[in-house]
Amino acid sequence: MTLQQALLQGTELLEHAGIAVPRLTAEVLLGHALRQERAYLFAYPERELREVEWIHYGRYLHERLQGKPTQYITGRQEFYGREFRVTSDVLIPRPETELVVETALTVAGDARRMMDVGCGSGAIAITLKLENKSAAVLATDISGSALAVAAANAKRLGASVGFAQCDLLAGIGSESIDLIASNPPYVPLGDRTGLQREVRDYEPHVALFAGPTGFEIYARLIEDAARVLRPGGWLVVELGFTSRDRVLEMLGERWCDVHVAPDLARIPRVLAARRK
Repeated sequence: MTLQQALLQGTELLEHAGIAVPRLTAEVLLGHALRQERAYLFAYPERELREVEWIHYGRYLHERLQGKPTQYITGRQEFYGREFRVTSDVLIPRPETELVVETALTVAGDARRMMDVGCGSGAIAITLKLENKSAAVLATDISGSALAVAAANAKRLGASVGFAQCDLLAGIGSESIDLIASNPPYVPLGDRTGLQREVRDYEPHVALFAGPTGFEIYARLIEDAARVLRPGGWLVVELGFTSRDRVLEMLGERWCDVHVAPDLARIPRVLAARRK
């Protein structure tokens, strides 16, 4: 079977199963099976697959048809123009989370000490460090397995980031940080059944679900951030869908210069607030 035929068959299978962007998915999976970039497929469409490549490609297609996200199959996801390795121990970095980084660099690009709370793959922390090399960056997560993924990404990308396993800001000194950035869990437990199977069945629940209301982590993070941030320091957090108003109410009188940035779909996506 040639690469062109394999792509056509894979696309047809994925399309019939209702998988989004079936052609692109087939290209990514076939390229992964060949250990080649997608451009290789178009350069050599008549090249025949070796048996071991066909076996790998078939397995990857089967996994995707079962709902496993493409990023967990390939172990890769791009974020802010860099390739991050991902496993099922961490959330897959989303494009909209890049707005957390952009907002943080806008409001506190000269911060000396930055922190990523609930770092997962390390995408936010590592990007902040690489975009502001003079800053000291610390990343925390409650999951030791997630921290191992993040530390490996930092090493591979050449980012000098410190890592600590703790629950949010537990153990972090008072008034010691200039910027806290976070994409916290914000999905209510009751919404579990309505999630896409790729998210519900494969991504780590500790990074998805905040509790019955979805605001439990926000409340704890905002409260403790007021202790950890230096006066004038910034808190930048990603917002869940329709969560803006409730999170704004949580801020209270200890915060100022509050603003919300929308994503490309005009959905309120990132909140930034400065400690008085």
